[in-house]
Amino acid sequence: MADKLDFIRQELDALRGQGLYNTIRTIDSPQGAWLVVDGKRVLNFCSNNYLGLANDPRLKAAAQQAVERYGAGPAAVRTIAGTLSLHVKLEQRLAEFKGAEATISFQSGFTSNLAVVPALMGKEDAIFSDELNHASIIDGCRLSGAKIIRYAHNDPQALEQQIQQAQETYRRGMVITDGVFSMDGDIAPLPAVVEVADRYGLLTMVDDAHGEGVLGRGGRGIVDHFGLHGKVDIEVGTMSKAFGVVGGYIAGRPEIVEWLRQRGRPFLFSSAVTPADAAACLAAVDILEASTDRVDKLWANTRYFKQEMRRLGFDIGHSETPITPVMLGEAELAQKFSRSLFERNVFAMAIGFPTVPRGKARIRVMISAAHEQADLDQGLEAFAQVGRALGVIG
Repeated sequence: MADKLDFIRQELDALRGQGLYNTIRTIDSPQGAWLVVDGKRVLNFCSNNYLGLANDPRLKAAAQQAVERYGAGPAAVRTIAGTLSLHVKLEQRLAEFKGAEATISFQSGFTSNLAVVPALMGKEDAIFSDELNHASIIDGCRLSGAKIIRYAHNDPQALEQQIQQAQETYRRGMVITDGVFSMDGDIAPLPAVVEVADRYGLLTMVDDAHGEGVLGRGGRGIVDHFGLHGKVDIEVGTMSKAFGVVGGYIAGRPEIVEWLRQRGRPFLFSSAVTPADAAACLAAVDILEASTDRVDKLWANTRYFKQEMRRLGFDIGHSETPITPVMLGEAELAQKFSRSLFERNVFAMAIGFPTVPRGKARIRVMISAAHEQADLDQGLEAFAQVGRALGVIG
């Protein structure tokens, strides 16, 4: 009898041979500037914990209190018996924080995209999507059944050309872009994208997963950064990065939020986030509203690290945010670079295909407000040593 799983083993062997096999390391400590990874204390350059909130005592206390009052889990979907007063309060507070008319929360940023795109777009419709949009946007577009038309990255003129070519071939249309692109760290030209979409009567949607807590006044995101309040129809956010917890939400017009309560499939068919998560997210919003200190430190750390990496001679792309891609090219080199860093007590994972295109493998450094300058200096020294040893820099 033929081995039904032989094709999987062959594919796994191929990944190993191409240097694309993803070795998953195990963490045994709270998130912070330093982690215990595979039993070793290492400097953390991997996490999306932009503001250092993941282990903040105020978030932990809020989570513990919520468990005592509401229990461990909601035990139901939101539409049946899973909507807690915490969920309602979180949505109200997020709307206030974002300067949006309404918000609805989901289990993650990924499920937020899976909820909103199919709820608004169908087989007769067209979605104009930036070619480097996140996988969750791509999956949401595929689930909708709409025609997906990609446009050149961060190019509003190319977007308009695609819209003109597709005119009168669809019922409704939507333009979708990431706010901050997670692999390169560049920012979408959102004002120009919105202007083009409005000119042709299209909905606009931005996924601001890596802009939350980073861009805008006190981390209010890309819409605030560009002063586009009320002009972007759908803003997708996450609470698993700068907020330091887990979950996602959609901010926008009240009728869109109400429609998602009726037809957003992850809202309808998957249990709500836990009381602990909702309470911790509320605490994070309180902290961000009270002070900009963490956001300010994040940007100060970012400027210092990037300046020093350029001085060393590394190619760090065109990032405009704390995301710092160290461009290496081939996946095998990136994997070797990552292993060598780990030997020097620096945790910075290699990223290759399919997360980024072939030939554009990299180490993606994620700077945090949790880092002190001594941490950054130690990381810079490790990068310098490995870069010279592997011939990446002189």
